[in-house]
Amino acid sequence: MKGQVAQWGNSAALRLPKSVLEDLKVAPGSEVEMWVEAGELRVRAAPRIVRYRLEDLLAQIDPNNVPEMIDWGPDVGAEIIDDAYSRGEITIEDEAPSKRTKPDKAVTKHRSTP
Repeated sequence: MKGQVAQWGNSAALRLPKSVLEDLKVAPGSEVEMWVEAGELRVRAAPRIVRYRLEDLLAQIDPNNVPEMIDWGPDVGAEIIDDAYSRGEITIEDEAPSKRTKPDKAVTKHRSTP
């Protein structure tokens, strides 16, 4: 099978027949991997990367499907955070405050110029 290289802006394009697209299981807009090997252009469909959304993963959790909490032991090195949880003053089961309060803005006094 022969093809023709055409100018496409600052690049070049190779038109692929429908049968090649079907064999590669790609469509216009699909990502492909390509490389030159022994003077030949090789092309294959790029592996699909599954992207997860947090809200979709959380939607899968129900009372019968709660992930197990794992105790990894005490924090060490840069993991150590000095907060109420780390000091044992609160636990993960404690109810979180309903509203967060904004910290007071620092007041800066400016000296007026004469």
